[in-house]
Amino acid sequence: MKIHRIILLTFLSYISSNTLFSQEMSTVGMLEGNIYDKNGPLPFANIFIEGTSLGSSSDENGVFEIANIPTGTYKVIASFTGYNTIKKKITINKGENKINFTLTQGSPLDEVVISGTLKPVIRSESPVPVEIYTPTFFKKNPTPSIFEALQNVNGVRPQINCSICNTGDIHINGLEGPYTLVMIDGMPIVSGLSTVYGLSGIPNSLINRIEIVKGPASSLYGSEAVGGLINIITKNPEAAPELSADVFATGWGETSVDFGVKGSIGNATTLLGANYFYYDQIIDKNNDGFTDLTLQDRISIFNKWNFKRKSNKVFSIAARFYYEDRWGGENDWDKTFRGGDQIYGESIYTARYELLGNYELPIEESVNLSFSLTDHDQDSFYGITSYQAQQRIGFSQLTWDKSLKNHDLLFGVAMRYQFYDDNTTATEDEEGNNPEETTIPGVFLQDEITLFPKHKLLLGSRLDIDNRHGTIFTPRLAYKWSPNKKNIFRLNAGTGFRVVNLFTEDHAALTGSRSVIIEEDLDPEESYNVNVNYLKKIFFDNGTFIGLDVSAWYTHFTNAIIPDYETNIEEIRYSNLDGYAISKGISLNADISFGNGLKILTGFSVMDVSNKEGGVKNRQILTERFTGNWGITYSIPSIRLSFDYTGNLYGPMRLPVQGPDDPRREKSPWFSIQNIQATYKSKNDLEIYGGVKNLLNWTPSQGNPFLISGADDPFGPDFDTTYIYASNQGIRGFLGMRYTLL
Repeated sequence: MKIHRIILLTFLSYISSNTLFSQEMSTVGMLEGNIYDKNGPLPFANIFIEGTSLGSSSDENGVFEIANIPTGTYKVIASFTGYNTIKKKITINKGENKINFTLTQGSPLDEVVISGTLKPVIRSESPVPVEIYTPTFFKKNPTPSIFEALQNVNGVRPQINCSICNTGDIHINGLEGPYTLVMIDGMPIVSGLSTVYGLSGIPNSLINRIEIVKGPASSLYGSEAVGGLINIITKNPEAAPELSADVFATGWGETSVDFGVKGSIGNATTLLGANYFYYDQIIDKNNDGFTDLTLQDRISIFNKWNFKRKSNKVFSIAARFYYEDRWGGENDWDKTFRGGDQIYGESIYTARYELLGNYELPIEESVNLSFSLTDHDQDSFYGITSYQAQQRIGFSQLTWDKSLKNHDLLFGVAMRYQFYDDNTTATEDEEGNNPEETTIPGVFLQDEITLFPKHKLLLGSRLDIDNRHGTIFTPRLAYKWSPNKKNIFRLNAGTGFRVVNLFTEDHAALTGSRSVIIEEDLDPEESYNVNVNYLKKIFFDNGTFIGLDVSAWYTHFTNAIIPDYETNIEEIRYSNLDGYAISKGISLNADISFGNGLKILTGFSVMDVSNKEGGVKNRQILTERFTGNWGITYSIPSIRLSFDYTGNLYGPMRLPVQGPDDPRREKSPWFSIQNIQATYKSKNDLEIYGGVKNLLNWTPSQGNPFLISGADDPFGPDFDTTYIYASNQGIRGFLGMRYTLL
């Protein structure tokens, strides 16, 4: 442990000495100006100074101001969703400096992203490929949660893991949910126990964009970022609308209410958002005696504060409260049967608190302290099996962003604390209950090197010290070559690691329908990844734009932990794989915009996710070889009407049948979920929208004699609810209304 302390102390001393040196006051100036588009002032556009943390947003009149800028020459970047990003060079002198921008509508390939390198960068200039999705994208197929909305993203699939409680996770490139790190504003607050529910109930009114990185990112973010990461970026309160509201309902009786309101108190601007979802209809269209959709009563409240400081440095704090009461089971179940053995039901109460913040130190150097705290309490019954669990996670990270000639450096130290306790064998020892408590300090370094004007090399490494598994080292490399602005080549390679917690990740281990057998002390999973990406932009004289994004990836896993459901249908067996697992494939995204109002977003992924042990290769259960998606939008501005046609196509996947005598399909068929929507937008920013979901009325019960095995005796040993790969909801209509007050 001595060498680890030396590394951390040396690193902290390095930061301290440099930051103290940099506190010598220098001459500063102010930058102000206007941002326009072809129609006039452009409100709520983003502007920042490259290589620093200084930035702002334009107000309702398109005016912006950035104070306390050290004198010197900088590149200033202006961006806005759906517009081409503009970069200008300016020399900041003492006093006032002025600059104006006029943005033109273009592709989303030039928006600013942060997830790939932990700092703002134009997407096309990032060495790490980052996909970005805005609220406009998700409005094409409105859903009550981000979990469901991600079905429209190529290579990302929300997976339902239980046909009764509808618990789920997010698959990226075929890898299961625990391999994906979910963050809010860059803070890893959705993990472990909360992965199942963390993507539900985040108010849509607060979402600025969602960034997705596919492939390991452990060198920046640590454990759990093995398959990729999803970063939910919330709105800057200063740039948010005064009021926004979105209400819709479906023919199944689902009701979703979402709103946001902005205010000012003293030197702070606050944004309050809330999401409420309610569904209480017992529907059993497949006639198996169980609810097709879990009944839910869910509320989420999110409040974000931005504080204005004389130094113009960042200081923001946000908090969220989440509560959910959900149940599914036999149609005549009610709460009086909770935990009993007469009528089967799965009932989950979830209460969750989150606090996150970002504070930029009041010194000339760009040094940021970010932190998050979460408290998650789950009270569940799966039939007569009780699962009571508590998880508390504390995370803090100090980063120093330093630009030198041809080098863009990022230093960081991080600390993660996790407490986990439940009423299972996971937290028991010979002396009784023994909650799991871990502390993981880490240090990381990243250097983005401009080799030549068209070539960039990114080198990164991270060292984590896990009190259970010792030192974990995760390096990565990224290379970008852009021969011109219309062609970009990227190569990424790196390693990842993941510490597994079975009972927080595997729903089947909780239900009591199978005995859990842990065959050995489980070592962390490790991965080695390489990803090749090509981005192509094509512009035509008639205003048509085509953007192509092609990726190929290969990930090799050692020590993989894959649940064994097949050796004994009454057991789930866990051990480190005596062999290897792989995830490999190719994907294509296409963004096509025509001058006549027609826009097409489409893509497909072909993948192979499998493992090999003892010379035998097995495909991963519930993983498709092919997935495709599309979103077609046609707007008619003269009548303020637009139409959206969205859909997905999935190839066959291996299903968890219970032995050779199980009459259910061993593989799913090809299936497609398709939706259509019409939206009318009035002159006063009121939108009325409606349409039909699941036009083809596809459900997993089609072609199967039943979905739930042992349904005649839900308390018996053959009862199993994991045979599910899509929602049981069939065709249904929906109608909604949105209002925005700028």
